[in-house]
Amino acid sequence: MSTDGFSEQERAAMKARAEELRKEAAGGRGRKAATDELDVLSKIAEMEAADRAVAERVHAVVTANAPELAPKLWYGQPAYARKGKVVCFFRSGHTDKERYSTFGFTPEANLDDGGLWATSFAVTGLDDTSEAALAALVKKAVS
Repeated sequence: MSTDGFSEQERAAMKARAEELRKEAAGGRGRKAATDELDVLSKIAEMEAADRAVAERVHAVVTANAPELAPKLWYGQPAYARKGKVVCFFRSGHTDKERYSTFGFTPEANLDDGGLWATSFAVTGLDDTSEAALAALVKKAVS
């Protein structure tokens, strides 16, 4: 790890985020929503097979359980926003050069539970139990 500045991966994420902001500034509301979802689906389609399978399931769970969240790219990865603010997101482990992908929540999510709660989860696959847990968390995040 270099201490001389940002890594190539960090620079790529910042460049992706800058492009996302340019698109947001240029697009109209209705057209923008459709374009944002296509961008998310395209990003998922580009993922390595194992991450793609998980990201597709995550996308299906989030959109089914929180239809008020709008898909969009956030730092070049799939995310879901309410009123333009990201509530939850998926990070590809392969893209991030990690051994697992993550699904996380921002402070916009309503997950506060006492003095300690999880904001990010490692994801290597989704079975019925983990899909149900993810669905419950997403519902809670938007409640």
